[in-house]
Amino acid sequence: MKAERVPAKPGKSSDQPVPGLLPRRVAAEILDAVLRHRRPLDEQFDGVKAHPDLAGLEDRDRALTRRLVATVLRRLGTLRQLIGAMLERGFPADAPRVETALLIGAAQIHLLDVPNHAAVDLAVRLVQADRKAAHYAGLVNAVLRRVAREGAGLIAHEDSWRLDTPHWLLQRWIAAYGEATARAITSAHANEPALDLSVKADSQVWADRFGGRVLPTGSVRLLAHGSISSLPGYADGAWWVQDAAAALPARLLGDIRGRRVADLCAAPGGKTAQLALIGAHVTAVDRSEFRLARLRENMTRLKLNATTVVADIAAWEAEPFDAVLLDAPCSSTGTIRRHPDIPWVKREADIGKLIPVQQRLLDRAVDLTKPGGTLVYCTCSLEPEECEQAIGALLARDHRVRRQPLVANDVSGLAECITVLGDLRTLPCQLGDPDSRWSGLDGFYAARMLRI
Repeated sequence: MKAERVPAKPGKSSDQPVPGLLPRRVAAEILDAVLRHRRPLDEQFDGVKAHPDLAGLEDRDRALTRRLVATVLRRLGTLRQLIGAMLERGFPADAPRVETALLIGAAQIHLLDVPNHAAVDLAVRLVQADRKAAHYAGLVNAVLRRVAREGAGLIAHEDSWRLDTPHWLLQRWIAAYGEATARAITSAHANEPALDLSVKADSQVWADRFGGRVLPTGSVRLLAHGSISSLPGYADGAWWVQDAAAALPARLLGDIRGRRVADLCAAPGGKTAQLALIGAHVTAVDRSEFRLARLRENMTRLKLNATTVVADIAAWEAEPFDAVLLDAPCSSTGTIRRHPDIPWVKREADIGKLIPVQQRLLDRAVDLTKPGGTLVYCTCSLEPEECEQAIGALLARDHRVRRQPLVANDVSGLAECITVLGDLRTLPCQLGDPDSRWSGLDGFYAARMLRI
């Protein structure tokens, strides 16, 4: 089909809002901001920069909005390939809303439980409401009807594991892990992840209450979506949301009860809560006052204590600690399961810009660790430069630290998550399950070192 201007059919005049249109309009605007302006998804859903219309949505519609955007981003390459095959001239350059509406419509038809007629009708209404796109309403209608008729067969023949990841990122993973593992990683990203909780006590009790499972790591995994704060135990501070992989690095510090521990780059505070629950005297440091305010709110809800400090860690002065945990800023490519915008808002050059920052923070973390103390460095990255290579460079330039290799007991028996050098490396394709809804981990790296 040619991407030509097709007159739209006049819509019915009504003062009543069209059911389901508002969350899809908000989803379209958020998706546009990700794809065309590289605005992170979380920023648009929470905080001072959140989309203004989200506040007026009910929890159900807010969850729908996020699910629509996340589904498109997880399968973006496949959806673009599918729709592009039906457009001789490609997506109209003068009307970005056409592509957005087609992507959201196609995702609903083939990936979500939405009736075809509703997906098509609401996509048409989306473009009709946009001044630049309104002339293409007929085209959107025709393309999506064809997608509904023929799309399943076309998608079945697509190599989605390659299409749904930017080429530069996929090539990095093939080089680092091999093609088979890279394929498993990208395939894991296609699934909406389960919700993992770190609980203060009685993991099995909470798993039974939620109809969930206790993972080998002790985290509770459940198939729950929507408002977190409405779940049992939230208001009482019985648990906090934390991916099972993200809960592992803090455990590598060992027995820290009664010890002084620094949690560097601490926000949003999951690791701070772990350390405080064990009984450590925790100082949580972060350069963002806003993020630390959220950490303090979480600690208050959890009824846990920690000292918080707003500071640039590279220049922060403090007495050395018995143990230091540095969760360094990174490309976050290990968290794509939960943040499907990352492949589309990041660029390969971003990784190189982060490496000097990580080096400075590592050097300062060594200074802040007492002789005989333990330093754990971690990132939620899959990129070797931010992980294994960063530690290799540190050990080469600073002989005050040496690696303390991990054993299976350090990581709840998950021996497959320990590298040949004795570091922690989790991958999104690990912790598999025949039912993909229960599968996966965030990609995390951690190295434990002794300060000599």
